Amino acid sequence: MNSAEPIQTSNNTQPTRSSLHALRIVILAAAVLFLAAIAAFFYARHWTRQAMRDALPQLDGSLAVSGLAAPVTVQRDAHGVPHLRAASLDDLVFAQGYITAADRLWQMETLRRHASGTLAEILGVDLLKHDRQQRILQLVPAADRALAILPADQLHWLTIYANGVNASIAAQSEHLPLEFRLLRFTPAPWTPRDSLLVALVMFQDLTNTFPDELNREALTAKLPLNLQADLYPTGSWRDHPAAQPAVDLTAPQPDLPDIPLDESQTGDHAADLTTPAHIRDLLDAHRTLAPVLACDGCKSGSNNWVVSGSHTATGKPLLANDMHLGHSVPGIWYQADLEAPTPTGVFHVAGVSLPGAPFIVVGHNDHIAWGFTNLGATVQDISIEHIRGSGPNAEYQASSTEWQPVLHRQETIRVKGGKDVSLDLTATQHGNIVSPIISAIFPTEKRSLSLRWTLYDPANITAPFFAVNSATGWPDLHAAFADWGGPAQNLVFADDQGHIGYHAVGKIPIRGSIDHPTPIPTVPTDALDPAQQWAGYIPFDQLPQSFDPANGFLATANARVTPDDYPFPITLDWAAPYRNERIWKLLAERALATHDHLTPTDMLAIQTDIYSDVDHVIAQRLAYAIDHTTTPALTKDKRLHQAADLLRDWNGNVDADAAAPAIVDAAREAFWPMLLNPQLGPNPGSLANLYTWGSKSYAQEWLIMHTPSRWLPSTYPTWDDLLASTVLQGLKDAHAPGNLSKWHYGKANPVDIEHPIFHSSPILQRLITVSTGTGEQPQSGDHSTIKQVARTFGPSERFTADLANPDHSTLNLVLGESGNPASPWFKDQWPAWYQGTTHPTPYTQPATNTATTHTLILTLK
Repeated sequence: MNSAEPIQTSNNTQPTRSSLHALRIVILAAAVLFLAAIAAFFYARHWTRQAMRDALPQLDGSLAVSGLAAPVTVQRDAHGVPHLRAASLDDLVFAQGYITAADRLWQMETLRRHASGTLAEILGVDLLKHDRQQRILQLVPAADRALAILPADQLHWLTIYANGVNASIAAQSEHLPLEFRLLRFTPAPWTPRDSLLVALVMFQDLTNTFPDELNREALTAKLPLNLQADLYPTGSWRDHPAAQPAVDLTAPQPDLPDIPLDESQTGDHAADLTTPAHIRDLLDAHRTLAPVLACDGCKSGSNNWVVSGSHTATGKPLLANDMHLGHSVPGIWYQADLEAPTPTGVFHVAGVSLPGAPFIVVGHNDHIAWGFTNLGATVQDISIEHIRGSGPNAEYQASSTEWQPVLHRQETIRVKGGKDVSLDLTATQHGNIVSPIISAIFPTEKRSLSLRWTLYDPANITAPFFAVNSATGWPDLHAAFADWGGPAQNLVFADDQGHIGYHAVGKIPIRGSIDHPTPIPTVPTDALDPAQQWAGYIPFDQLPQSFDPANGFLATANARVTPDDYPFPITLDWAAPYRNERIWKLLAERALATHDHLTPTDMLAIQTDIYSDVDHVIAQRLAYAIDHTTTPALTKDKRLHQAADLLRDWNGNVDADAAAPAIVDAAREAFWPMLLNPQLGPNPGSLANLYTWGSKSYAQEWLIMHTPSRWLPSTYPTWDDLLASTVLQGLKDAHAPGNLSKWHYGKANPVDIEHPIFHSSPILQRLITVSTGTGEQPQSGDHSTIKQVARTFGPSERFTADLANPDHSTLNLVLGESGNPASPWFKDQWPAWYQGTTHPTPYTQPATNTATTHTLILTLK
């Protein structure tokens, strides 16, 4: 072949150029998008920060406001606390609503939505379950019934306060707090009903015990009867009731006595209440209905005490109060100082208020100071209703011969970004109380369960704090609280005449008959059982009380307050006695050490005390158990013996840097399933987690110190082996380090308070740039120390009133006055709370003038 085949060559030039061109376009587009993203981020950051700054209230100069009759002066001190001076009470209450909303409008909005079950409308489907439960509990109709019969003077103050809030909303309309702008909605006008709903949030948090009743019913259905009394003690040798003569807490104490069996612990339950699905329902409801109980052993309550002038440096009384509640951003309380002339003198009061409601909840005026702890009265009963028929034709048995139509209420839950949910809410009525049927909260519940609650009696929802704040002595204070419906509280007070006192306040039901009350039920009872019908309430003058005791001290901390011979059942579920016992002991010791010259500094030292006697006692017992175990695997475990050495040498202070309290905490956590599961039959699952009882810690101490053979699981030869094993299991569950001396209690049990909106989005956190919470911080103390704390739970304020000089009174919140992260008063009080210090609160006009950093005059518009 003389001619060669033509060689074909591919032209690669054009595709290569096209590819490079396309690549350049992609790179350019990516760069543009990247730059646009950066620009958008910085614009969003600028917008966010500017929105927060725009939402800050005016602090100086004058501000015209519609609704005032005369100018009002607002002096802010270094912590942003408003000191309001008005020419009339109406203007004062109006201004309180106006200024509170200027600092806390978003919080007020969420509080009323929490109560009414309307959070899903702004936050979406994640809040649907919460809203559904709140609708089933029917707080809104309860508020409406109460509002219809509220005394005219109380309604007047709620109306004036609402007018002030609405004037503030109008003033903020162009620069609402960031949360409103992010969620793209505007708050509706404030109403007196909203103030009642905010109060009902607190009522609910402090009295919502019915989940515990159902938990107990399920647990005891599986637990042998001879073991039940050990788990549900109704008193202890450590109790120190305020209404009972003083005992010497420095004297040697007897061995722990056997635990009494309460009269309700003798029945059996026919229904199978322990299926895994039902247990999940109960645990889920407990988490959502009692979220404030953020730790095992925590109880919404507080510490308070009063000291007579015979023990103080000034010769005048001191009062201290720190209320223990769930933490939030901002905190639940708003500090204020209110003053205005009255026809008979001057109304002047200072302390903490509940955002959304007028006047001062805890504080002092010129003559008297007062403080609260939660009494813990059982004011909820679950009844098993007899229902026939279904839907709109359903009837309930109202008596042995009478049937009545089931009450129906139609509501719709609006869900942002989701489908609206329609509800048919049902209820029964026995006597004058409407009782919602709550079975729908528990999807596996087959019975018709209704809830009777003092909150559902409209006469019990009152707003008496103008009378409280106006009291000139203890008789006025008693009169103001005589018709207080609740939540039931332990009130302590001290006045400038030198008197100190204690009085339980609130409506507590008498079951059965007035003359022969029946025991409080601990499980659901038949709705027609005459022994469980409410015959009335304990008369005010027969509630536990004490006045000017000879020893000069009175204290409460949610533990038992009733003397041994008290005739009326208040509750079986008192808080554990340790905080109360420790307060009484420290008051006596410090009075002796200071030669009866106690000061506010001594009160703060007691409020921040972190010694735990129960932890200390258990630590010694665990060390002994490790030393005496006979199980080879335990005797050879070097880390276990290191634990014993740390426990043995510990002084009982729950310090943040200490290892021993972390070991005790882990062992106590592991103890309950290891003890309970063998007694609950095969496959107990999560049943042991249904053990919820106020004195659970005391039950644990009693079991560990008594070591009853009836409780010892067959897999352990002795209690020493069981207790040593709980330490080992606790170390494993808590992921303790190999060298236990490097384990720090505070790091394992931190405090962490975060904003519910801002903290939920990492992008928002980057945009805001300033801190919107505390972050995880190591902390000292636990649920048994006077400083009762957990991750999201603890003292919501610390207050001491000095009746000799009100300017020497002290008060600090957890975070600060403002709900706006851009405010200097958003978190300025956190260092004092965290480090256990405080600051004086100016009260008199000269002291207020000296402390003033900003002055605003609200003028007529």
